[in-house]
Amino acid sequence: MNQYSLADAMTDKGNFTVPKLSESNMGFGVLGVFLGLLLEVSTHGPHSVPRTSWKRQDLDLLEFSEPGISNYSTLLLSEDRDALYVGAREAIFELSKRNVTVRNHKVQWKVAENPMMMCTLKGKSKERDCLNYIRVLQIVDDERLYVCGTHAFQPQCDYLNLRDFSMEGRPEEGRGKCSYDPSQSFTAVMVDGELYSGTAYNFLGSEPIISRYSPPHSLLRTEYSTSWLNEPSFVFADVIRAGKHRVDGEDDKIYYFFTEVSVEYEFFGKLLIPRVARVCKGDLGGQRTLQKKWTSFLKAKLVCSMPELNFVFNVVHDVFILKGKDWRDTIFYGIFTSQWGNVGLSAVCTYNMTAVEEVFSKGKYMQKATVEQSHTKWVRYNGIPPSPRAGACINSQMRQQNISSSLHLPDKTLQFVRDHPLLEDPVLPIGNRPRLITKDVNYTQLVVERVRALDGNIYDVIFSGTDKGVLHKSVVFEEDVHIVEEIQLLKNSEPIKNLLLSSKVRHLFSSPKTRAEMNLTGEFCESQIG
Repeated sequence: MNQYSLADAMTDKGNFTVPKLSESNMGFGVLGVFLGLLLEVSTHGPHSVPRTSWKRQDLDLLEFSEPGISNYSTLLLSEDRDALYVGAREAIFELSKRNVTVRNHKVQWKVAENPMMMCTLKGKSKERDCLNYIRVLQIVDDERLYVCGTHAFQPQCDYLNLRDFSMEGRPEEGRGKCSYDPSQSFTAVMVDGELYSGTAYNFLGSEPIISRYSPPHSLLRTEYSTSWLNEPSFVFADVIRAGKHRVDGEDDKIYYFFTEVSVEYEFFGKLLIPRVARVCKGDLGGQRTLQKKWTSFLKAKLVCSMPELNFVFNVVHDVFILKGKDWRDTIFYGIFTSQWGNVGLSAVCTYNMTAVEEVFSKGKYMQKATVEQSHTKWVRYNGIPPSPRAGACINSQMRQQNISSSLHLPDKTLQFVRDHPLLEDPVLPIGNRPRLITKDVNYTQLVVERVRALDGNIYDVIFSGTDKGVLHKSVVFEEDVHIVEEIQLLKNSEPIKNLLLSSKVRHLFSSPKTRAEMNLTGEFCESQIG
């Protein structure tokens, strides 16, 4: 734990309360409540005005950039090696974690002439699109990183040897592991040598996929169906370990967070819904049904709303999972906005992992229903679901029934989960309301650190990046979040794309979200964190 002073940081809490959310008040009649909402947030909402503000010139900032290199868009922190790995356009760097101006190593990964020509023949820009943007940097073991790039809209992956910082030179197809387009939404996480990705599976970006790559096996993936994924925008993925002492013998789980176009609500346009999806680490696909497909894929709605004002924050931009010693102690923070951007509000909601687990293990399923002259929507499934439960991880009870892997699951269960991947029960935030709502601020990224204050109590400190290059430092106090500092982090007024926090050396790393020439900033945060 780090030491943190809360002297004079807290003010009286606002009287903003939210009743329990129900399906009946999930309506999206937002146009009529904008003015009232802004007034409510201004006068009665959580405290969203920073106590202190810092200009960029007042801070000790360390920056890294290199002539001719741009798009420093992928960051990976290795606490063990004291290194920050940076994926840029056609280059990968190893920087000192303690001083990002110190470049330890660099390797270039450029596109050969033939794939470059094929890319331009497909109508892409040679100077912009048909280059290699590094999108995956993941630790495989002590000696290697797994690296993937867009590679002129023909994604490729390879291993980076850390001993001499060189590519192994045996490229693998990156389809399903890495995006084709550097501007497409994308997420990936390496779990025990297996790469879990959320990306697009085709050149056009029209086939979204959640996949696992396990060398030397083929991809395990989602079905190509709008009921599984409907134009998703991926933001984050991570593993939650079951723990050695879990009595039900369940598996580790990988959670994905994204926003997608709703299939269950009718609206005048494309209505967006924030989601959390789950797959089981031990999933091997089905024997006959769902071959090489997830048998454990389920998804649920993430709720971040102000029910008393009939207003929903329905776009999730980033998620940070604050892991406890046990999975039950894990919580996660999410940044949300409304798809109607002229509202000008951002919200931070927090969730218990136990609430997520409850929805996935006991929630009711939804099914397609054809009504009103073949207009399709989804309604609650009121029948009796099959046993074992569709989408469940293999557990001790299943093993007692001689179901030791997903390959042994009955076809009835697999057919059901194939047709019913969506759960009706939503995941509600802690307190059934946002922890923080800010006006005229659009958050893009966040990281969270748990610290021990001088008063001996433990608090969560949130660092939130905005679309104007500003960093907010906030403290969770009782039931609300209070912004204590505002820092102009980037030179230009542009979105912060990445935030990484090293608690060991008290550094915060960031990079902008622009495709132009950019700097990577490593901010020494002792004066801000401590």
